Amino acid sequence: MSIDAIIAARVLHLRHQRGLSLAELAERADVSKSMISKVERGESSPTAAVLGRLAAGLGVPLSQLIGDEMEPPQRLTARARQDVWQDPATGYIRRQVSPARDGVELVEVELPAGAQISYPRWNTAPYRQYLWLVSGALRVEYGDEHFELNAGDCLDFGVDRNVMFAARDGCRYLLVMNV
Repeated sequence: MSIDAIIAARVLHLRHQRGLSLAELAERADVSKSMISKVERGESSPTAAVLGRLAAGLGVPLSQLIGDEMEPPQRLTARARQDVWQDPATGYIRRQVSPARDGVELVEVELPAGAQISYPRWNTAPYRQYLWLVSGALRVEYGDEHFELNAGDCLDFGVDRNVMFAARDGCRYLLVMNV
């Protein structure tokens, strides 16, 4: 199954599970009904910003929209079996290094030079995350706070505020989420 098909099925399932109409999710996520419909039918590959808004509107971590939940948990997750998704608009690459287990998950992100990704604050079930910048330089805007990170820096923040990531140079970072 393609990553777009997984996202389509997951968004539709979660919307129905929560008893939300297209209009209700559109309002919660600040995404048009037509875009949500296209995503749910697998006719559109959503951008990272749209996925982030959908996840926030559904009250789930982004990984719940991307990862293959049908895979049984395993002690070793080989790189070749890790779910990878690429934003068609920015080239942002998100690799689900580990599935969410015991409230913790690991995600590797590659953000091309000049790329910028913005996410709204989560309205339900906010969680903490740690960003460890492995290479490059990254600007993070967390609500009213602004941080300039260089390789080796670690930032502790949540999803309780709007957050924006901007790569000055191409960069790679690891997110450790406590969900």
